Amino acid sequence: MDIVFRGATVVDGTGAPGRVADVGVADGRIAEIGTGLTGGRVIDATGLVLCPGFIDMHSHSDLQVLANPDHLAKVSQGVTCEVLGQDGLSYAPVNDEVLATLRKQLAGWNDDPPGFDWNWRSVGEYLDRLDQGIAVNAAYLVPQGTVRMLHVGWDDRPATESEMDAMRSTVDDALSEGAFGLSSGLTYTPGMYADTGELVELCRVVGARGGYYSPHHRSYGAGALEAYAEMVDVSRRSGCPLHLAHATMNFPVNEGRAGELLTLLDEAIEAGADVTLDTYPYLPGATYLSALLPSWVSAGGPDAAMARLSDVDTRERIRAEMEQTGSDGNHGVPIDWRSIEINGVRGGHNAHLVGRSVAESAAALGVPPAELYFDVLVDERLGTSCLMHVGHEDNVRAIMRHRTHTGGSDGLLVGDRPHPRAWGTFPRYLGRYVRELGVLGMEECVAHLTGRPARRLGLTDRGLVREGFAADLVLFDPERVADTATFDQPRQRAQGLPYVLVNGVPVIDDDRPTGAAPGGSLRRGSR
Repeated sequence: MDIVFRGATVVDGTGAPGRVADVGVADGRIAEIGTGLTGGRVIDATGLVLCPGFIDMHSHSDLQVLANPDHLAKVSQGVTCEVLGQDGLSYAPVNDEVLATLRKQLAGWNDDPPGFDWNWRSVGEYLDRLDQGIAVNAAYLVPQGTVRMLHVGWDDRPATESEMDAMRSTVDDALSEGAFGLSSGLTYTPGMYADTGELVELCRVVGARGGYYSPHHRSYGAGALEAYAEMVDVSRRSGCPLHLAHATMNFPVNEGRAGELLTLLDEAIEAGADVTLDTYPYLPGATYLSALLPSWVSAGGPDAAMARLSDVDTRERIRAEMEQTGSDGNHGVPIDWRSIEINGVRGGHNAHLVGRSVAESAAALGVPPAELYFDVLVDERLGTSCLMHVGHEDNVRAIMRHRTHTGGSDGLLVGDRPHPRAWGTFPRYLGRYVRELGVLGMEECVAHLTGRPARRLGLTDRGLVREGFAADLVLFDPERVADTATFDQPRQRAQGLPYVLVNGVPVIDDDRPTGAAPGGSLRRGSR
């Protein structure tokens, strides 16, 4: 044995009760589970829980996992696998023109690191880049908005039949290169310009390849239930399994309505649908600031949006829609500037805006909130991020109890004050919602974060503590495990997770980061 965890309480990821055992690791695999095991290194795990590594089903580490390969935000909270390519917008497959546009559009999510080597264009080439050495394992979803960019552009119109053929072919190629499914961001341009029929056609390709569909659907506010129902319909018509991304019910209009969503999903499952979901255990959401704009503002791409934001008359039209009607970018809800907190800027001269709501900063400067909002977007060339304080605790708790629930951080790793979920999601489940509140039992929660997402991904040798499985393992103290990241100080390591192994290699060793990069791409259909 390379490593033996002696006397651990093994919580294996199935939901079964924990049991005390030794677990031996050799050559990157779980070699033996028993008693009295010996090995080259023995770690006393008495009183600690050994479980599978956590699988982050909704991650935005697409660039940062490469730019900062030690990836401390994720490994320090026990994440050993992430699902990238989320919300219909990521960096493969692309051509030069689309890549240049995405670098502008997604700077608020992922930054645009100077000197970064963009040495891929296809999904397969991106996965090859991951294989050059990252801290965790990574699965990838084909981003539907990026695919639409490639073949339809930024026009708000239905795709032609020839464009549909091209999109189907591109999705099929990406699945054949190892992608696990398709994502959408249906409140983000240009993916939101696709109608239901277009999504069905792409999902037919995904389902035929054994993948799944993970949409950020059209509304988490007004019309949220109708948006969820549309995604269930897409799954039913296409025959493609469905995984609902950050399946929340937000904004005042949805307070206390989680039960309606869960009833919708249960009825679909009982009728034969294959549906799962993920959530993060926090109330605020996060995105790039320009995402709140009406979708028509972004038609034609970032440069066209900048031109509209610089025109006085167009600004007034946008303001009226955002404040009075409720833009589709703000989920059909009239915007409350008090709930929108700027948490990341690129220009140092705008640092005074960070950590304050748009309303607060506008009042301090003596200008209307919409004027400040437009000015910041133009000055920052759209590369600004925000928090949206729109969640409800009762909804969060109800949804995380669902039988198909999994964990996803939706964590953005860049910006001055990123959402603390990027550093704290998984220990927060175990500390706050298991130990402190008892919303979930320990074994059930671990299954939500490990075995259940592994099944959705179709991984046959990860997600469980089982002999022969890959040694993606976390050792944690059930009495101490907790998130410490806050909205004021978001880049703080969790506590109570002294050991994390990826493919049998410690990335956290006796509470110390090792800087090791034993991870790489996972490809659909492979072990």
